Formats: sequence, structure tokens, C-alpha cells
Amino acid sequence: MAQHQARKRFGQNFLTDTGIITRLVRSIAPRADDLMVEIGPGQGALTRPLMDELEHLHAVELDRDLIALLQRTLSERRLTLHQADALRFDFSTLVPEGDTRRLRVVGNLPYNISTPLMFHLISQIHVVQDMHFMLQKEMVDRLVAVPGTSDWGRLSIMIQYHCQTDFLFMVPPESFSPAPKVDSAIVRLVPHQTLPHPVTDYPRFAALVNQVFTQRRKAIRNGLKSFLAPAEIEAAGIDPGLRPEQLSLADFAALGNAAAARASHA
Repeated sequence: MAQHQARKRFGQNFLTDTGIITRLVRSIAPRADDLMVEIGPGQGALTRPLMDELEHLHAVELDRDLIALLQRTLSERRLTLHQADALRFDFSTLVPEGDTRRLRVVGNLPYNISTPLMFHLISQIHVVQDMHFMLQKEMVDRLVAVPGTSDWGRLSIMIQYHCQTDFLFMVPPESFSPAPKVDSAIVRLVPHQTLPHPVTDYPRFAALVNQVFTQRRKAIRNGLKSFLAPAEIEAAGIDPGLRPEQLSLADFAALGNAAAARASHA
């Protein structure tokens, strides 16, 4: 196959380990009629085995040279390539009007865009069935974190508000070319059918979580000053002397709803 030089500015590390690829495809368990999109197909290492299982596959790729390579090597196969920046791509356009299917999203995500891409996908969660991503292990640890741990933070809370998160398996650096300097891991994200802790004002909740974690070493009474007074935090059933990482998703939802109630009476 034609060789493509990995580009640092695109954060490219191409998956080359066939054992890992087989295990990942088995974890995704594609069905022929799935509506699936791959983010960053690269040189097609995962694309080909996915296409072997699917009637059709969408792929979003920014690098024009890789688009050309994929068009040459996969020209006769059932693939629609979208030359686009995944951070700006409207994934809802891949769901045909009147189609009841939702998107299955997969990808080996560049480390340098993985966090903003997660939030971009969350903004379109209504069209997503599930997501399987290869990410820096450190980020997967944050996605699946539990309260009371150093990994628990804004990313954990905002993703777990929308999704069940599961750590699937590790991927060592030697599985890639070029080999990254960090370990990777596979995570599965499945949107909740019913939100476990719904909030009444999502933008306010998101702003509150973001604000309190800018002062994660301080008691929440400090980080929440612009949202709630200590007495209002107590009224929500939460100790204002706790630090952000000690609060559960349910606690943050309660604080978000208290802040929304306060704002509506202002």
C-alpha cells in the first residue's frame, strides 16, 4: 500500500497492530445495516475490516493526502469519504430524513483534539447510538473516573451526564506507527436512554461545573460564589466545605438545579 508520512500537526499515529484491530472490531460488533461513521480513517487500517462487516460506511478525514490514498485503495468499496474537520462537522447530516437509525461513531482520535471533539459530539448526542474511541489512556481514565479520585473532573461529569462510559482495553505504543510516547486505551460511550440526573438549565449546569473545577483544590463554597451562597449549597444537601472531586454527578446536578432556581427568582 502507498505510504503516507504521519503529520505531527494532525496528531497522526496510525494503528498497525492487526490483533488490536481485530479486538476493536469485535468490541464494536458492527451489523451490516448499521449507520456508522469513522472519524480519522487514516490509512484505512480499521476502515477495511469495518467495511467487511457493513453495507456502507461514512468516514470523516481532514488530510487531503489521506483522502486521495483512501480513494485509490478503497475506490470500489462501500465508503463515503467526507473531507472535513471533525470538530466542525455536522454528524446529524449523516442520518437520512425519516431514518430511525442512530449513528455508531468510531475512531482513533488525535490526542490534540480529543477533548473538544468529545464536547462537539455530545452537542449532537441525540443522533448517536454509541461511540468507540481509541484515546490517550490518561483521557480514558478521566472519562470513566469515579468521585473521590484525582481523575474525576469536568470531563468525567459532562460526559457521564450524557453517557455510560466503559474502559475496554489497553493499547500499547508499539501498536502504532509512529509509536506515541503514551499508552492508549479503548473506551465505549453509550448515551443514556433516560438521563439519570437531569438538570433544568443545562448551560448553567455546564458553566457551574466548569467554574468549580478551575478551583479544584478549594472548597466548593469558593468556586460557587457566583452561583450559590454557602447556605444555598447546604439547602441542596451538600457540604459547602467539600472539594469538587468529592462530589458525585448527582451532587452537581442538584447544585445546577439550585443555581437555576435561584436565577429564575432573581
